[in-house]
Formats: sequence, structure tokens, C-alpha cells
Amino acid sequence: MSRKKKNLAPIFAIVLAAGSLTGVAALPARAATPVATAPADGVIKQRSDYAFDETIVRIKADIAAKGIRFFDEIDQQKLGAGANLPIGRSTLLLFGNPPLGVQFLQSNPLAGLDWPVRMLVTEDQDGSIWVSWTDFRFVANRYQLTDRDAQIAMATDVAASIASSTRKQP
Repeated sequence: MSRKKKNLAPIFAIVLAAGSLTGVAALPARAATPVATAPADGVIKQRSDYAFDETIVRIKADIAAKGIRFFDEIDQQKLGAGANLPIGRSTLLLFGNPPLGVQFLQSNPLAGLDWPVRMLVTEDQDGSIWVSWTDFRFVANRYQLTDRDAQIAMATDVAASIASSTRKQP
């Protein structure tokens, strides 16, 4: 397969104009939000403007409002405590839109290792709350997904939109 870079603007414009190919409605544009460098390849990390529990509530509400399936919430701090291995607050949220995510598995079944989507909410020692998720372009490169550019763009926009629910809008 060729790994040539394509100009996706026309394709993405068609997807937005026609509505989603995946069952998720086209998303309204939101202001860009600040992100931090994450100490991991392919991870996007964004500060939340809300307390830890409120951040989780807001993410879950935004997922529901978009009609996306919520699969699970895993309290990693609680798991660590149960193993007598204390860690800071850390909750993993798993969600996805099968009509979109399964397309990645059609291209490469091993992509199932990264779907459904995961968003991690963490709290730093200074009390800062962070929302982190894997950059879908990184995932596409990892699994050599060369035939799903429009879907990768859609997943990228949906994840950013969900994370933006943890930012106060001006």
C-alpha cells in the first residue's frame, strides 16, 4: 500500500457537509484549548478547568449527548489501593462509536488494541486535573491505517470536542 500523504480538506469538507459517515453528528467548531506535552509518544494532554469528579461527569455527559456508547469507567487509584500500591487519582474512561471504530479494525484487526477510545483523567500533586488521550494520527501510523483518513480526522475531532467539555468556554 502507498503511504502518500493526501490533502484531506476536500474529503473532510464533504463528510462535514453530508453529516457523519459514522452515526455521530457533525460537531460545532470550538475554540482551541491549551494542551501540554505528555511524557509519552502520541498522547495529547489537556488541562481541565474543573475538579476531578466534575471533569469525569462533564466528559460522560458530552459522550452521552453525542450519542456515543460509554463502555466503562475504571478507577485506577482504587485498583492500586487494592494491591497496596498507592497512586494519585486516575480514572480511565472507555467509550466509542462502533460504526466508526470498527472501520479501523477492518483495515487492521490489531487496531482493536486501541479501540474503544480511552480518555484518562488524572490529578497532579499540585491539584491540576488533566485529560489525556491517544492522538488518532499516531494510532493510524502505528497500525498503518492508510485507507481511513476521513475517519481518523473524524475521530480526532470528536475526541477533541469531548475533551473540550472540560474547558470553560469564553
